[in-house]
Amino acid sequence: MARVSMLLCLVILATLGVVVTFSVAKNIEVQSEHLESSKKVTKVDHISKHREKEGKKVNDDRNAGSDVKEGTKDEKKKHYVLHKKEEHKKREHDVHKKGVQPEKKDDDDDVKKHKDKKKSDNEKENIGLYELKKGNLTVKFTNWGASIMSLHFPDKNGKSGDIVLGYDSVKSYKTDKVYFGATVGRVANRIGKAHFKLNGKEYKTSANDGKNTLHGGKRGFGDVVWAVKKHKYDGKKPHIVFTYTSPDGDQGFPGELIVTVTYKLVKDNELSVVMKAKPKDKATPVNLAHHTYWNLGGHNSGDILSEEIQILGSRYTPVDGELIPTGQISPVKGTPYDFLQPRHIKDNMKDLKTGYDINYCLDGKADKMRKIVELVDKKSGRKMELSANQPGLQFYTGGMLKDIKGKNGAVYQAFAGLCLETQSYPDSVNNPKFPSQIVEPGKNYKHNMLFRFSIVS
Repeated sequence: MARVSMLLCLVILATLGVVVTFSVAKNIEVQSEHLESSKKVTKVDHISKHREKEGKKVNDDRNAGSDVKEGTKDEKKKHYVLHKKEEHKKREHDVHKKGVQPEKKDDDDDVKKHKDKKKSDNEKENIGLYELKKGNLTVKFTNWGASIMSLHFPDKNGKSGDIVLGYDSVKSYKTDKVYFGATVGRVANRIGKAHFKLNGKEYKTSANDGKNTLHGGKRGFGDVVWAVKKHKYDGKKPHIVFTYTSPDGDQGFPGELIVTVTYKLVKDNELSVVMKAKPKDKATPVNLAHHTYWNLGGHNSGDILSEEIQILGSRYTPVDGELIPTGQISPVKGTPYDFLQPRHIKDNMKDLKTGYDINYCLDGKADKMRKIVELVDKKSGRKMELSANQPGLQFYTGGMLKDIKGKNGAVYQAFAGLCLETQSYPDSVNNPKFPSQIVEPGKNYKHNMLFRFSIVS
């Protein structure tokens, strides 16, 4: 009997041991589950915070991390504690390594849409108005087209007036069709039949003037937002620097091109304009020009036909009916284009229905700064002298202006302003006898202008 009792006790003790062992194992499993889940959440949160710091979308990554955690809970019901630890660690490693790959495509699409929207918003926000002031000269700009919006200079009675055509608001420059105050390029003026050949390859450019390319194409440099690299409002040398990177293939032109335009007020009553460009990896034509419409009597004073002008160019490039140079270079003597001596613009215009729109082959050595134009409005007493380092000058008297709503309620008509566009010759890319516009990779293009303002009696 004693043996039976002892045997019964041993069975009871063994049974209790199994229960205790099972309970302890269960507690260990639960604690392990809690510990591993906590590590999982901490790991995913760390990944998410790191991605958020880099500016990437993280909402989908957080959701994907939650899905992995739920899957781990389901599997614990089928495996022992040791196997669960190994499986859980493997899954945690996969989340870190792959970045939750099944969701990555959606994330990238969302990030791209976000960046595109942000870029569009920034483009709108970054179009602004800027000012330089020194002495009697005050100039306002917009980074849309790196354009001059206004230039104030006093007349002979000391009354300040705005002597460039333009619009009241920056917004109006975005719909401008006549290039008021703009920096034009990549190739200013015209390219015949919107094509050229370079290094044995044919290039087709954007046609926006009938079958021809004008001022760089449908979206030339005058129709883009430039970055403002530097801006100093006043002081000894107030200045502003605009920059723009034109991509390879822009409007059909080869190679990426980095461009800067610097406006600076130097000495008294002088405005310096310096345009620079550098191709990155391909040869490309470059011909930048400044397209302000000047009226020394004031932007709303009527036409410019009574102003006197002198142009130091003994020859010019005749054009066909589409204003494309014929390839000839002819003397100005005995033609309506002779302004070697100062005279009124209207003097020889009777045979030119739409006025002047012609390229002059400037005297003196190209690449050297020299005086090329003198313009005087005797009524206001204002005088402007232009010096530059380019071989050509496009003289345009605004004959195509019609019913353009400008600043302060002004409505601009034909001959309301004139342009003095220093440049290389038009359609040089198709005329080997003209000065070359081709700039090789790593080489620098530089175009300097200096406008000097004064008063005459």
